Amino acid sequence: MNQFYEELNQQFHALLSDETQPITIYANTAALLFQQMPDINWAGFYLFDPDKNELYLGPFQGKTACMHIPLGKGVCGTCASTRAIQRVDDVHQFPGHIACDASSNAEIVLPLIKEDQLIGVLDIDSTCFNRFDEEDEQGLSKLCQDLLLLL
Repeated sequence: MNQFYEELNQQFHALLSDETQPITIYANTAALLFQQMPDINWAGFYLFDPDKNELYLGPFQGKTACMHIPLGKGVCGTCASTRAIQRVDDVHQFPGHIACDASSNAEIVLPLIKEDQLIGVLDIDSTCFNRFDEEDEQGLSKLCQDLLLLL
C-alpha cells in the first residue's frame, strides 16, 4: 500500500476506531475520503435493500445523487450484483451508466460484503478520466475491509 493510503488508513482508524453507529461510520468515512482524495467530486455509500433488491443512497459528500439504483444497473448496480470492484476509466463508455452528475468521468465502486451478505457499495467519482488505478483499488479495498470490521 502506498504512503497516501497508509496515512488515510491511519486517519480512518484515529477517527472511527471506537465508533459503533453505522450511519456515523459511513458519514465520516465519506467525509474523510472526500476531503483527502485528490481529484474527486463525489464519495459515498449506496446501501442494499434486500426487500426491494436495490441500492439506496447512504451518507455521501458531493452533489445531490441518484437515490435508488437497481441491482445490475450502472456502475454501482453492476458492482453490487457481481460483488466485484468496478474501476471505470471513462463512465461514458460504460454500458447502462447512470449519469447522476454529468461532470463525472471516472468512477471506482467497491462492494461491501460482510458474512457473505451484501451490505452496499462504496462509490467514488472523479471529473478526471482515468483517475483510479491499482493503488487506489488496493488502498480502498483495505479501507473497506477495516470499515466492515466496525459495522
